[in-house]
Amino acid sequence: MKRLLILLVRGYQKGISPFFPPSCRYYPTCSTYMIQALEKHGVIKGLLMGTARILRCHPLVKGGYDPVPTRFNLRRNDNSK
Repeated sequence: MKRLLILLVRGYQKGISPFFPPSCRYYPTCSTYMIQALEKHGVIKGLLMGTARILRCHPLVKGGYDPVPTRFNLRRNDNSK
């Protein structure tokens, strides 16, 4: 299941994302964050973390560096400074 989700995200990165201007406010990008969260935390927690990240990526947020945390957390990583 994890491989399938990662494959879907990579398909988005290569097949859909190039047709739109870059708009992610965070580094790493939301799709890369999703892949890293899936690899580090598994399917359920990784999917929750990736979805939460996508939901907080909007024009009203400052953005910046926000790596996948070591421990499961749906909020922005405290080490983002």
